[in-house]
Amino acid sequence: MTLVLPDGYQYIAASLLSAAWVIVWQIVRIGSARKAAGIPYPQLYAENAQLKENPAAVRYNCVQRCHQNTLEIIPLILISTLITGLKYPHFAAAASFFWVLTRIAYTIGYSTGVPEKASYSTQTNEDFMFVDIEL
Repeated sequence: MTLVLPDGYQYIAASLLSAAWVIVWQIVRIGSARKAAGIPYPQLYAENAQLKENPAAVRYNCVQRCHQNTLEIIPLILISTLITGLKYPHFAAAASFFWVLTRIAYTIGYSTGVPEKASYSTQTNEDFMFVDIEL
């Protein structure tokens, strides 16, 4: 059995690779925020006592949570992009790139330590998740 990919499917790979680089970028941000907050490994989040005494711990928790949010949704993004790309490769790649851009905005907003600053990009991501495409 041979699987023939449609013209334009290479853009799918490029869009998904860009999503992987966003995850790497988030990991780097976590390392910087962890160091600034003084949160030791393997502690995943700052505890309540640390949050009260250290404002950098609040920012660390936001950076960490933002990354965790991305890891929670990325399987759906990957699968839906790959499958949609079999029939609509240009649309799937564009939608995936759009998701990457909104994820960057979400990361920047959430990483301020004020989660409400990510609200617009969060809504954009949620709206995007419910685009209905019939194959």
